[in-house]
Amino acid sequence: MSPQKRIGVLTPSSNTALEPLTSAMVAGVPKVSAHFSRFRVTEISMGDKSQNQFDERTILDAAKLLADAHVDVICWSGTSASWLGFERDRALCARITEVTGIPATTSVLALNDLLAAQGARTLGLVSPYVEDVQQRIVANYAALGIKCVAERHLDLTVNFSFAEVAPDTLRAMLREVAQQRPDAITVMCTNLHGAPLVDEMERELGIPIYDSVATVVWKALKIAGANARHVKGWGGLFA
Repeated sequence: MSPQKRIGVLTPSSNTALEPLTSAMVAGVPKVSAHFSRFRVTEISMGDKSQNQFDERTILDAAKLLADAHVDVICWSGTSASWLGFERDRALCARITEVTGIPATTSVLALNDLLAAQGARTLGLVSPYVEDVQQRIVANYAALGIKCVAERHLDLTVNFSFAEVAPDTLRAMLREVAQQRPDAITVMCTNLHGAPLVDEMERELGIPIYDSVATVVWKALKIAGANARHVKGWGGLFA
């Protein structure tokens, strides 16, 4: 009998979307469960107050609590490295593993793995963020050789409010960026209810859509040695 696999997920404190979405994704995967640890995140901007929320020490404290549950992987289900710099997530994962002995990944690093594997050179970007955050994301992907050919953002800063964005608003944003026919589209935020729309919108648009909640679940299952093909109805990523 194969052992139970436990996925540990680091969660922004004001996020109400990713926990139920993550649990729903892994519900059909035999002997896999998701477990969560929060640290304080309430706003997203380029200001010092916002950036200080992602201090490594705070995140490591939350990771240590997950380690107490003997999880097989620790993942940061958050997108802060998309604007603060990808090296932040690489360093964070290394520190988590150093401190806990458990492999680690993040939504953004998983997304970047997927884009590289696909050979994507153009990207459509959908987020709830403000203009300066959005433009930092665009610049960071340009430095990777991936051009953001279309983007839509909602100019929101309060993290709690992201989860209240209506599905039809997200559908409209996805349709708008799809008009430029990017190689892939990303929903960049783990407090949007984008993941439940991916299956239908991929069929409608004919473009791979990588949602931030889904990308880290995909990578976490891979690291834990679980079969992601058991995740049904959440888009082509898991096929």
